[in-house]
Amino acid sequence: MRTNVPLAEKIRPENLKDFIGQKHLVGPGKPLKLTIQKKEVFSMIFWGPPGCGKTTLAKIIAKKTNLDFFYLSAVSAGKNDLRKIITSIKDGLYKDGSIIFLDEIHRFNKAQQDFLLPSIEQGIITFIGATTENPSFEVIGPLLSRVRVFTLSELTEEDIKRIIKKALKALDKNLKVNLKTVDWLVNLAAGDARQVINLLESAYVLFEDKIKKNNTITLEVLKTALQSPYLRYDKAGEEHYNTISAFIKSMRAGNVDSALYYLSRMIQAGEDPLFIARRMVIFASEDVGMALPTALVVANEVFQACNTIGYPECSINLAQGVVYLTSAPKDRSSYNALREAQADVEKYGNLPIPMILRNPVTKLMKKVGYGKDYEMYPDKTESLLPDKIKNRKYYFFKKKS
Repeated sequence: MRTNVPLAEKIRPENLKDFIGQKHLVGPGKPLKLTIQKKEVFSMIFWGPPGCGKTTLAKIIAKKTNLDFFYLSAVSAGKNDLRKIITSIKDGLYKDGSIIFLDEIHRFNKAQQDFLLPSIEQGIITFIGATTENPSFEVIGPLLSRVRVFTLSELTEEDIKRIIKKALKALDKNLKVNLKTVDWLVNLAAGDARQVINLLESAYVLFEDKIKKNNTITLEVLKTALQSPYLRYDKAGEEHYNTISAFIKSMRAGNVDSALYYLSRMIQAGEDPLFIARRMVIFASEDVGMALPTALVVANEVFQACNTIGYPECSINLAQGVVYLTSAPKDRSSYNALREAQADVEKYGNLPIPMILRNPVTKLMKKVGYGKDYEMYPDKTESLLPDKIKNRKYYFFKKKS
């Protein structure tokens, strides 16, 4: 019997009732909830940030549908590992449709991804992949056409608080933390539950005697544990995400020196230059936005340079792009407008499009009012939104000072 099971594994939910977050996927009537209820499993890819529940969801699906579950990480696994599992299923050692869960699928190359296709096509396996990268860029088209992609969201502050409470109870049911410490942990997590769980466990192990005196984990203890050399990070996983997070936040803060430092750490570690450049392209629209629209042009050119040149020379292109983006003025108005509009689409669904905007393709359509009174250049103050949200405003232009 294993006695050194990590806390994150001990408190991992085994059913949707205890699962925290992702209500758009596991709430009543939502796709993954229905999949489990009906036990109709299909191949899928979970796309979302670290620590948001991708692996947990896959394990819940396997358990509730009574399917065998095989976990592989694309960091260390290859075609031979897949072949062994698939052969065992074909030989009848496991059920047809058994789940192969492949973490970090974006690290599999084209040939490795191709290898999965026949087994998925024939129903020999149910494939569930997990990735923090956009599948459109990292997953081959034939595989994407055979799976459904589900986007998982970063855990909210309330989600993280619930997980902190659960972790504390698992360590010691009498353990306490004050509100200031909880807020600090939530901020540290940045939506990643695993990071907080690991820190709480490490602090408890390192300073158990001190903590048990008052049954309290203090902020001081947590900060000390965070700096402890005994607190290990997976350089292929968590450290990777911590560094890219520090990189983005440094650019957002306009701190050129910090941004270049974290860029250098990633380059030194052999990080894929396209991964870095892709984040810069996103940053150009999300954070710089309309304050300096040419930032997107520069970021795209950096991406193209990295794609064409590669290391070591493309590190110079990355550095130039980082200095440009970090020094640029920032404006998230277009990004915020998109999120507001998406929220209304999520809330109201496909609202009827105003008749004036509909295309009168046939005489009947024209007769019933499609396109009636349409003007090519209407009054800008006139709302063209569906009636239910006709007064909504999403985009607020931020004038340069």
